[in-house]
Amino acid sequence: VKAGVADSMIAGIDYTSRDVILAARDIIGVKNPRQLEKPTFSASFIFTKENKATPLGQSVFILGDAAACKHPSFDQLYDITLETHETATKYFKYLDNNSNDSVLNNFLTPRIAMLSFSTLGSGGRDETISLLQAVVEKVRETHPEIIIDGEMQLDAAINPRVGEKKAPNSPVAGYANILIVPDLNSGNILYKAMEQFGNFTAAGPILQGFNAPVSDLSRGSTVLDIVSVIEAELALI
Repeated sequence: VKAGVADSMIAGIDYTSRDVILAARDIIGVKNPRQLEKPTFSASFIFTKENKATPLGQSVFILGDAAACKHPSFDQLYDITLETHETATKYFKYLDNNSNDSVLNNFLTPRIAMLSFSTLGSGGRDETISLLQAVVEKVRETHPEIIIDGEMQLDAAINPRVGEKKAPNSPVAGYANILIVPDLNSGNILYKAMEQFGNFTAAGPILQGFNAPVSDLSRGSTVLDIVSVIEAELALI
């Protein structure tokens, strides 16, 4: 990949995520568009599950960051949000396949929910809530085209009935397809829960912020998981 012979890299079936991430950082390199002292790299997961009630025939969610950044600062969470949005946009465009179907296009419109135990201030004052709200404000200021809201509980983010009740004026509530978590603890727990309890197929971690597409594999990956990662990488090239 570094030499330009390949377009992307998939690794990790026998190595830890740390091994893969450090190799990608040191060899492929990290983007640094904002010239930060420590540029942000992150990881997202693409979750899919058959759902005939949707225009696509499946449910699709993108989760970030669930594998790389343990306790993100404001700058890191801002970058994670933008990097995950970029991944989702490319993947949704790949799924859309230039369709003129307005219902499908709307279903695949990226909508970001910043996840929390609180929905739009319902949890009172909290450092994490303030951080999430600040990131939402910054993204809206710098990228007004991005649809984002939060902080928001998971049910309010993805369940239309709950979203309408808890956040009736939100452009995201009930229809989020990009889920941003406040730290790695919550992200990894949600990733495993969606996979183990929700029966979603997880593709990833999709490493973000590097100079070329890179994906890590869970050491517990099945053949289907690996094929899903390959498909995701094709969307990002």
